[in-house]
Amino acid sequence: MTNALEDAVSDFGRHLRAERDVSPHTLRAYLGDLNDLIGYAADIGVTEPADLDVSLLRAWLARQHALGRSRATLARRTAAVRAFTRHLHRRGRLSDDPGLLLGTPKRQRDLPEVLTRDEAARLLDTMDTQGPVGLRDLAVLEMLYATGVRVSELCGLDIDDLDTGRGTVRVLGKGGRERTVPVGEPAARAVQDWLRAGRPALVNDDSGPALFLGARGGRLHPTSARRIVHARISEVGQITDMSPHGLRHSAATHLLEGGADLRSVQEILGHASLQTTQLYTHVSAERLKQVHRQAHPRGAQPD
Repeated sequence: MTNALEDAVSDFGRHLRAERDVSPHTLRAYLGDLNDLIGYAADIGVTEPADLDVSLLRAWLARQHALGRSRATLARRTAAVRAFTRHLHRRGRLSDDPGLLLGTPKRQRDLPEVLTRDEAARLLDTMDTQGPVGLRDLAVLEMLYATGVRVSELCGLDIDDLDTGRGTVRVLGKGGRERTVPVGEPAARAVQDWLRAGRPALVNDDSGPALFLGARGGRLHPTSARRIVHARISEVGQITDMSPHGLRHSAATHLLEGGADLRSVQEILGHASLQTTQLYTHVSAERLKQVHRQAHPRGAQPD
């Protein structure tokens, strides 16, 4: 039998799916965090939503810190708890909202690994494109790098989302927000080659309108797309291994290095906050410093 807190978390999950339209990744993360919380609460005898207070929440977060959780994990778990207690308060199951009293751990923003322009060109220009899978893989990597879309967004694309005449693709992002992203000629050409000579060889009754297909004909899954990126990078050699998100970072960095303004890059990437996009200005600055150190006779930085 479930206790009242477990029922409340299940109700919150339904709320996130139906009313907040959060991504499946966010839903899994939040529910995992909250299940950890209610397990901790049950261990100390708390099974009712009304008994959640700021002392219990702080004690749980302190335990997470003691277990060595990263700042990013602590920040996400704090956000999950705040959303949960706000939901309970609005539902009348908490007289006050204890989540309002929680501090937010400052997230440590590590600079992402990115490809150089030469590495990106070498990766995309030397890929083996034999057969339908080869054509698909090139189209996948070209689109990830050209548009900077998230891997889940790429896998969610349908054929009609691509407008080759205008050189754009319609992307459904986080929170159901739709945006139009430019697609360069090499990426558009790779996708057209895939649609003409690759996709027909894999299509079946399960394919539907999906732009990219897996080996069995269904819509390409993000996990498979990640495997494709890792495998193709390893084939080239002498390039830092990275995920599809690394190609997204690379796209944003190269846009800014090429003179794009922050607002335009924010729109392309689908960031809700300009602050998130500003991370890439730091990436560019670090790369400029590295070039200066290597090229200038007095470029050595002070210790």
